Amino acid sequence: MLEMKYKNAILRRKIETVAIFPIVLLGKIYGKLFPLKKTTSIFFFFSSADLGGAIKVNADIAECIKAKDPLIIFSKKPVNNGFIGLFKGFNIIDLHKKIDNKGYHFVNIFYRGVLSAWINQSKNPVVFGGECLYFYKLLPYLKKKVRTVELCHLPTWFPYSIRFIDLIDDRIFSTLKLKEKLMEFYAQAQVQPAYYSRLHFIENKIDIPPYHPTSNQNLEVIYVGRDAPQKRVYLIAAIALKMEQQHLPIHFSFVGDVENSIPAQKYPFCQFYGNIKDENQLNRIYEIADVLILTSAYEGLPIVLMQMMAYGKVVLSTAVNSIPDYVRHMENGLLILSEDENKIIEEGIGLLKILIERPELKKELGARSRNIAIEKFNGDLFCKQYSGFLESKKPTF
Repeated sequence: MLEMKYKNAILRRKIETVAIFPIVLLGKIYGKLFPLKKTTSIFFFFSSADLGGAIKVNADIAECIKAKDPLIIFSKKPVNNGFIGLFKGFNIIDLHKKIDNKGYHFVNIFYRGVLSAWINQSKNPVVFGGECLYFYKLLPYLKKKVRTVELCHLPTWFPYSIRFIDLIDDRIFSTLKLKEKLMEFYAQAQVQPAYYSRLHFIENKIDIPPYHPTSNQNLEVIYVGRDAPQKRVYLIAAIALKMEQQHLPIHFSFVGDVENSIPAQKYPFCQFYGNIKDENQLNRIYEIADVLILTSAYEGLPIVLMQMMAYGKVVLSTAVNSIPDYVRHMENGLLILSEDENKIIEEGIGLLKILIERPELKKELGARSRNIAIEKFNGDLFCKQYSGFLESKKPTF
């Protein structure tokens, strides 16, 4: 069944490519008449610069090859643009006002021609997509000489992106489990064996901060992230409320736009920072915390989890996706194994009580996490691996 869907998806892509080609052709003509004023060989396609772990990784990758003067194209209307500062000094084209509007979709199609003309005219061009829909839309119009590289953080893109796998030279995964999951997906769809060689794994990177032990009177617990449905922030709020009702020595803080799930006025015993754009302020909050709490239904490998490990903090998380590969229960962190939401709340409370009762365990778990972070999340290795994909010619398969 999946094999048929895979073949039909590629067929639909080819039909769509032919159907809209007249508009794309106009864009190509425009792109040739009005070439880029500043030439480059590396093109990044990112949705936006909103706050989020995936955007932080995009910025880290771009920073690795900043000296090559890449062009960054943003394609989607931002929600908060909180990480735009990470892209300071880059050559940027923000197209969201032109192409992220269904009311005049022909403009979106027109710019596929413009951008493909610019890219195709470049010397040894490389196009990189960081979970960006427009990256996929552009692929059918690129010449065979163009090296195409995709970064995957979540499996939600698999059903859509499978129609483009013959056009993607390298697919990079931020966790091994995600790579293995795509291989299973390929097997079910009976994808040709040659495409498996295009799959790669690169650990994300973080800067390793100095270590400063905490001496908080209350156990300081923080959540950092978006208020996305899969994050289930309301479960953390329920944990905070029950522990407050029990008068336990614990304090919860929230960083991010969580106001829709957790109205601040109903939780006066919690600290709400909102979205924080100042990286120094965010680092200070990490430094004074004891525990990062996550109750997600699914995750990639959150950057904040990696950062808190590097700070030597305890990570308390639901045991989803790749998190157990890095956080091992009672070895360097704490895992919630329940899937039922009521049990997640109770299990989370129980694990936090253990840390309150055994402060020495907090230090032991945090120290082990920091050692893992130093070993695995090495920035030099990260840049070396990504540079290999972004600074070399298209491979021959």
